[in-house]
Amino acid sequence: METQSCKNCEKTFDASFGYCPYCGQEKADNLTFGVLFSNTIENYFSIDARFFRSFVPLMLKPGVLPRRFVDGKRLKYLHPAQFYLFISVLFFFLFASSIRDADTEVSKALEKSFDSEISLDSVAKIEKDSMAIEQARMALKENQKFTGMSDKDIAVIDSVIKQDPNIPDLSFTFKREQLDSLIAVGASEEEKLKAMGMEEDAGSFNRRLYQQMLKFYEQKGDGIIQTLYDSIPIAMFLLMPLFALLLKIFYWKRGNFAHHMVFSFYYFTFLFTVFCLLILANKVVDLPFWLEFLIFLSFLIYLMIAMRNFYRSSWIGAFFKSGFISFIYMLMIIPIAFAGIVFASFMLY
Repeated sequence: METQSCKNCEKTFDASFGYCPYCGQEKADNLTFGVLFSNTIENYFSIDARFFRSFVPLMLKPGVLPRRFVDGKRLKYLHPAQFYLFISVLFFFLFASSIRDADTEVSKALEKSFDSEISLDSVAKIEKDSMAIEQARMALKENQKFTGMSDKDIAVIDSVIKQDPNIPDLSFTFKREQLDSLIAVGASEEEKLKAMGMEEDAGSFNRRLYQQMLKFYEQKGDGIIQTLYDSIPIAMFLLMPLFALLLKIFYWKRGNFAHHMVFSFYYFTFLFTVFCLLILANKVVDLPFWLEFLIFLSFLIYLMIAMRNFYRSSWIGAFFKSGFISFIYMLMIIPIAFAGIVFASFMLY
């Protein structure tokens, strides 16, 4: 009998076998780029029977799927992190394709503001309700359904525009003609920054702000919106542990932090799934505002039922705790995080 040695466990077995009977590795272990790539896709984005067994209870039985996973029924269902990864990638792909029009409108508004013939030499300070800023703000507001921004998010942007006395004035109140001349002759960055009003002893943080403002001016804001959109997926993933932390605070004795993360993974997967369906529906028909409002209201109802089923609490307890968690997360954590995303996008632009 001809035998063969397994490359993985190094045990010998019948050469007629297709797989090692000891560790299960395939006998013909020919590692190529195609095999490596396909295995990666299969491991992280595969759709098998577990996906469909997980999808139905996720959508129709709030809190049941994470409860089953925590209770030990794990092989039957898709891993929560894998489920979240698959749906979030799908959502941000659809989201990116849907906001192209909004991105174009905002970019055009910014470019128009830079190309305007308004003389800034005689202006002591650009008013916050200037035409350029208003055009960009209105472009964002008109495309809220695609950008996912709420009225509060728009208000955060308005608040960012307001100048703080401890922050250098970042409005374009410098001598524009002088700066344009320096740009045209290829002057050094230091000369251009001085023309913008940066002091010679400016710290590294202030210098970075002026450098980013110069880049924003030279490129007429092109690419800033894309940088903002690219930051959202990372921010959403980082915000999930904060949601789990809130759950831990309100359900201190109901499992460890990993249990709350499982609940968070599945809940955010549900949210992204609904957002995907909304984006696809809006491509076919313009959904009325009242219907979208009811859908967003259903998120609160879903959270309440999910918390009741997962934590096995009373209806009254689930009602109040889901309300408090939603209030804190939506009105405090997300606005602060969004302001941070805007600032980080500008600094990394």
